[in-house]
Amino acid sequence: MQRHGPGTSAAPRMRVTGLLLLVAHLLIVSWLTLRPRTVPWVPAANLEPLATIRAELALGPSWQAVEHLGGSVLLLAPLGVLLPLSAGRLNVSPLVSFARTTFAGAMIALAIELLQSGVPGRVPDIDSVLLGTLGVALVHLAVVPGARYRLRRREEQLRGRTPRIPRVEVAPQADVLSGGRTYR
Repeated sequence: MQRHGPGTSAAPRMRVTGLLLLVAHLLIVSWLTLRPRTVPWVPAANLEPLATIRAELALGPSWQAVEHLGGSVLLLAPLGVLLPLSAGRLNVSPLVSFARTTFAGAMIALAIELLQSGVPGRVPDIDSVLLGTLGVALVHLAVVPGARYRLRRREEQLRGRTPRIPRVEVAPQADVLSGGRTYR
């Protein structure tokens, strides 16, 4: 039986919570992006990077442009927190965590766009991949390093610091095994 008290690690609970929230978020995203739409006209697929973004900004600052571009950024943004949370690691390099999370977010965005190519009324757009990846990266940078720092500090306080004895070091392994004797 595993106990979850103040002296135990919170990683298993974080991992399970992260996985459940990740699955729920991906189900909602897939429902929003992959259900068929009945529209009388569908534009051509956009495979030129930044074309949609330039076209939206060329119309001038409007609520519709903010809604379209901001919606693409915010759609996958929670993955910036949910992916590291589902891994349940506290002691990981911030750069490695950022790269891993951003890459996974980009692959999820790409998979959604590829699946959209087979859904009636949906059109794949490379700019949605770029904006979704940007959202994942921004949320990861804004939340995860600080949250990991606070969780590591909290875990240290709950466990207590490891006592250190001055002038005592680890002996080399050869000295420990030999015990001062020579074996031939």
